[in-house]
Amino acid sequence: MPLIATGLIAAILLVLVISLYNRLVRARNGVENAFASIDVQLKQRCDLIPKLVDSMRTYMTHERGTLDELTQLREKASAAGATPAERVALDTQMSGLMRGLMARAEAYPDLKASETVTLLQRSLNEVEAQIAAARRTYNAAVTSFNTAIEVFPANLLAGMFGFARRPLFEATADDRAVPGVR
Repeated sequence: MPLIATGLIAAILLVLVISLYNRLVRARNGVENAFASIDVQLKQRCDLIPKLVDSMRTYMTHERGTLDELTQLREKASAAGATPAERVALDTQMSGLMRGLMARAEAYPDLKASETVTLLQRSLNEVEAQIAAARRTYNAAVTSFNTAIEVFPANLLAGMFGFARRPLFEATADDRAVPGVR
C-alpha cells in the first residue's frame, strides 16, 4: 500500500512538472512569435526605405548625409546574422532618422507636392502603425511569459529548465521628448 501511494504521488508530481513545463514552452513560443511579427513589419519598412530615399534624394540635396545614413542602417538591419538585440537597436536608430527626415521634408514644397513621395509616406506611416501594434502584442506576450516564470511553483522549474526573463520594448528618451511645434 505505501508503495502504491508513493508511486501515485510521484506520478502526480511528474504530471505537474510536465504541465508546468509545457505552459512555459507555450509562453516562450508566444514571445518568439510576437517578436517575429515585429521582424516582419521591420522588413516591410526596410523594403520601403530605399524607395522613399530615392524619391527624396533628388529634392533634398542638403539632407544627403541623413539619407545615406538611413540607407546604411537599412542594409545592416537587412543583413543576415543580425541578432534580435541588434535589430532592435537598428530599428530604434532608423525610427529616429525617419521621424527627423519626415519633419525636414516639410521644408521642401516640391517634395510635398510629389505624388510618389506622398504615397510612400502614407505607406511608411501604415507600417509604423503596424510596428507599434506588433510591439504592443510583443510586450503583452513578454509580460505574460515573465509572470509565468516568476510565479510559484513554476519559478522553481523555470530556472532549472533555462527559462529567463525577456526584456520589454521600451520608448527611448527621444521618443519621450515633447516635440516642438512651429
